[in-house]
Order: sequence, then structure tokens, then C-alpha cells
Amino acid sequence: MEVAFKMQRLNPLNDYIFKRIMGEEESKDNLIAFLNAVLDADDRKKLVDLEIVDNKELTKEMISDKSGRLDVRAKTADGMQLDIEVQLTNQHNVEKRTMFYWGKLFLEGIKKGDDYINLSKVITINILDFEFLDLDKFHSKYHLWEDAEENYLLTDLIEIHFIETPKFKALKEKDLKGNALHRWLKFFDKMLSEEELKELIEMDSAIKRAEKKLEYLSTDAETLALYKAREDSLHERANMISSAKKEKALEIAKNLISMELDSDSITKATGLTSEEIEVLRKASQN
Repeated sequence: MEVAFKMQRLNPLNDYIFKRIMGEEESKDNLIAFLNAVLDADDRKKLVDLEIVDNKELTKEMISDKSGRLDVRAKTADGMQLDIEVQLTNQHNVEKRTMFYWGKLFLEGIKKGDDYINLSKVITINILDFEFLDLDKFHSKYHLWEDAEENYLLTDLIEIHFIETPKFKALKEKDLKGNALHRWLKFFDKMLSEEELKELIEMDSAIKRAEKKLEYLSTDAETLALYKAREDSLHERANMISSAKKEKALEIAKNLISMELDSDSITKATGLTSEEIEVLRKASQN
């Protein structure tokens, strides 16, 4: 496949574009390949087919909704549900948000009056474009293990993944030839060079297929308009979060100044610069 960088390469981790690459029936093979890379199952347990769930039409209003959630959902023949969400900004609610949506999917797996034995496994995968966990590794997996008996699993019905892309980018050595997840995370990098992309495409037919879909989307006027609307929405959300965080820091700093705390301590507590603290200190004296 000829890789053309003459046109803008869309950010694969824009959640609207991610949903188009992974969450459409015609792109199901891309999703299966990515999930197998994340789940890292042996050949007997690899996914070979699944059903795309809740693939509703994405309207301009939905794309522009700052609180909108554009996830990719799928279900296997035995009822196991899988959910992937991309989060580009830290809203400081990742763990609670994850458990909320995991719980909703888990409850959807049973109808009123059904036996609890019919409840099926739910796997949620969070791709985070920020650091979240105080762990060195970029891919973390969670199950329900007994606290003291670490090898005793209560049930395998819950499985939660966090993939932190900044930690992956910081890796000094990436095993692109031997690790499919490494290849996918490299593909998702919006700063990927033409040479790096060519190398990935030669290594991995699934990524070749995904890039072909990305190139097609890059030429579609309606897609580009929705992509820009989503980028604007995500940027506005990030600014709102940043502004709220700054306002909170200023409020805390004012309280600490009134308690006559020194500037170094206030900086450590709030993240504000010494200059900003001095401005607040002078304002409090007027």
C-alpha cells in the first residue's frame, strides 16, 4: 500500500475516528485484531468473530457534545461483552467512570427474571492519553483476586484494562516485530512519521487495513467536518477542566495565604508559580 502523507493524517485516537476505524461492521477485523493484541490470549482463546453493538449514527450534535462518550462496544457469541473507550484528557474520574459503565454493561447481560448464572463476562478497555496509575508499566489489567491469597480468583466476570499511551511512548525499546499491542499503539501515535508507518504496514496486515480506512476517512468531507467538530469539543472540554483546576488551586492558595503559610509550601500544595502566589498575597493585603 502506498502511504500518502500529502493529506492530513487524522489522529486515530480522536474518539470519533477511533470509532470509525474500529466500531463499524466493515471494520470488524480491525477490532478483532486490536482486541487480540490487548487480551494477549493463546491461540485457543483468540477472538475470531464478534458482533458490533450499539453502532448508532453519529450526528453533529452528538459529536459536539462535550460530555458525549463515543465508545466501541462488541459482543461475542457466548455473550461476553467488550467495551473500549478513548480518553484524551484527564477528567479525574477514570476509575469511577470505568466502574459505572462496566456495571451498566454487566446488568444489561441479564433480563428481568433470568437466573444470575446467565450473567456474562464484561471486559472494559481504557486507552488513556495521559498518565493515570502510579505504576511504571503502560498496560495494567485488573481482576477480582482475594487480598491475601493472590492466586485465588473470585470470578473472571470482571476484567478491566488501562493503557496509558505516554508511558508507552516513553519506552526506550519497543518490540514492534514481536508484540502486536506495541504495533497498534505506535499506529495510534498522531506524530507517527511516514517511514515508521511504512514499517508498521509491512509488519502487520491488520494495521495496513486500518491505515487504509484512515486514509479513506481523510478524503471524506463530511468525516473531516465531524472530526474537526470533535477536536474542537475535546479541546473545549480540556480547557474547561484546566480552568476549573486553576480556579480550585487559586481558592486553596488564598486560604493558605490567610493562614500565613510560606510561598514554597503553597506552591507545593497548589502547583501555582511563586509569581502567581505573590500576586494573590498582595491582593489579600489591599
